[in-house]
Amino acid sequence: MEERDADAQLMLRYAAGDARAFEELYERNRAGLWRFIRRLVRDAAATDDVFQECWSRVIGSRERYRPTARFTTWLYRIAHNCCMDHWRKSGRRAMHETTDDDAIAAAADVPASGPFAIAVTDEARGRLGLALARLPDEQRIAFLLYVEGGLSVAEIAEQTGAGAETAKSRLRYAVARLKEALGDDAPVE
Repeated sequence: MEERDADAQLMLRYAAGDARAFEELYERNRAGLWRFIRRLVRDAAATDDVFQECWSRVIGSRERYRPTARFTTWLYRIAHNCCMDHWRKSGRRAMHETTDDDAIAAAADVPASGPFAIAVTDEARGRLGLALARLPDEQRIAFLLYVEGGLSVAEIAEQTGAGAETAKSRLRYAVARLKEALGDDAPVE
């Protein structure tokens, strides 16, 4: 584990009884984790439930936490497992319900200035949300773990139980499909 993993250090401080460390840890990871769950679960009420369950598991695991990998790898593993549990409980069909693009757009942390900028940004987010929804599950999960979770290809492979080359391919195909779907609006690498 890297000594620079500030989140892991915060989690260890929290496990030792420092409640403020948890507050900082939560603030540092809240938005990205919520977006990750939202884009997988795709239902506003269920997202909130899964998000809360994820943090409940973090709290419940604080005494057993060991920084053997980056904190975000551990956190997004919990989130992924919570999403899988949600899908098992509600039936896999719930995963394919229509997305609420306004909720995704509202959750983004990118501020815009002026009505035109807001409209353009909202449209781009909406197109991204639709393009993400059309990705096969494995590709969407790999992409979101990479973008929202900041996980490496090796960490994505570990999270999803796939080989490193499979994780890399899923990520590559997801990026290619998103670029194709978004055309000129696709982000430049």
